[in-house]
Amino acid sequence: MHTLPTLFVSHGAPTFALEPGLAGAGLAALGRRLPRPAAVLVVSPHWMTRQPQATLSLRPETIHDFGGFDPALYRLRYPAPGAHLAARRALELLQAAGLPATADAERGLDHGAWVPLMHLYPQADVPVFQVSLPVWLDADGAYDYGRALAPLADEGVLIVGSGSLTHNLYEFRLGDPHAEAYAAEFAHWVRDAVQAGDHERLRRALASAPHARRAHPTAEHYLPLLVAAGAAAQALPASLVEGGIVHGVLSMDSFVFGSDLAPDADAAANAPSSNRA
Repeated sequence: MHTLPTLFVSHGAPTFALEPGLAGAGLAALGRRLPRPAAVLVVSPHWMTRQPQATLSLRPETIHDFGGFDPALYRLRYPAPGAHLAARRALELLQAAGLPATADAERGLDHGAWVPLMHLYPQADVPVFQVSLPVWLDADGAYDYGRALAPLADEGVLIVGSGSLTHNLYEFRLGDPHAEAYAAEFAHWVRDAVQAGDHERLRRALASAPHARRAHPTAEHYLPLLVAAGAAAQALPASLVEGGIVHGVLSMDSFVFGSDLAPDADAAANAPSSNRA
């Protein structure tokens, strides 16, 4: 079995489930080109715990962990099966790395998992489980967390860090088509580091990148990118899945680590219009 690439996906606002735009078209095209995984592991900032946990539910529920949006969002379901054996393997790897990881047999999929997966695997026919994001992780810790999980990529598991390339909810403007320049500048800086294979630069981004504090007032939506980078078998090749900027400040760019798989040009050309970073 070939080593799978790892992904970082920007999941944006929950409305991404209903408004795929450029990012959704890119993820859909990517899902068609990726080797079919045995399971998908998602690390999301919407499940943060004191110590690592993994979901063991055989039929994980769709968690609507947000409020104040279109009622249609709350009727959506992502009925993918769970991945019991892969989740137990993830626990073994984390424990081998010295982390006191435990199972959660009841938890479902938060919107950081099911919203982007609706575009990546719209048939909900690939088993999915989540591993939590420990609250104490810093940038180096998130990268090492990914390294601990990396063997799963050799075992047919697609490792996905789901966050947001920029995430300033203080400046979030629902539906605003105007992209703030600072968000675009930060996104370009990170994009350059990814495409250069410079993981050290990625690990220092929240301290060194332009407008980092404004792009990420808190770190939790950036750390999944470092989990995905740490889990990659190699820094290069790395591919961009362009997503533009939505709601004024949310960069929707995603990345594929360890493979040159990128969305086909036709998908991007046919995608709905969107601000581009």
